[in-house]
Amino acid sequence: MPKLSQGDKAPDFTANDQNGQPVSLSDYKGKKVILYFYPKDDTPGCTAESCDFRDNYQSLLSQGFEVIGVSVDDEKSHKKFESKYQLPFTLIADTEHSIVEAYGVWVEKNMYGKKYMGTARTTFIINGDGIIDKVIEKVDTKNSSQQVLDLLA
Repeated sequence: MPKLSQGDKAPDFTANDQNGQPVSLSDYKGKKVILYFYPKDDTPGCTAESCDFRDNYQSLLSQGFEVIGVSVDDEKSHKKFESKYQLPFTLIADTEHSIVEAYGVWVEKNMYGKKYMGTARTTFIINGDGIIDKVIEKVDTKNSSQQVLDLLA
């Protein structure tokens, strides 16, 4: 599936969060959502990105945003990641790869000449009507929340 872009309708999904509770994008109708896709729990870049969203979470909430992280890790891995770094937002376990595929971020990657499939670090800013307002493909993991705010300024 091709990667989604600005103006596209954000595909709805339902999957379990870090607490084993089903969460749907449609649960957030009427709210602005920062939906960020990251490769793996508790790795340096993903931790920096998630902790930046954590550190700026209240500021994002005050501007009407909800934050949702998505990776293909399972609920148990997400729970451990959430607890270790006190992450105050929802982490979706996309173990079936249905969400990463629907958003076009399940891609072929190349590390040291070895090709494999993985999640392209990407952030989607979705408005209250479920339309994608912005897509960030070159995510600055240490300043991901500021990157979002700068785009919307």
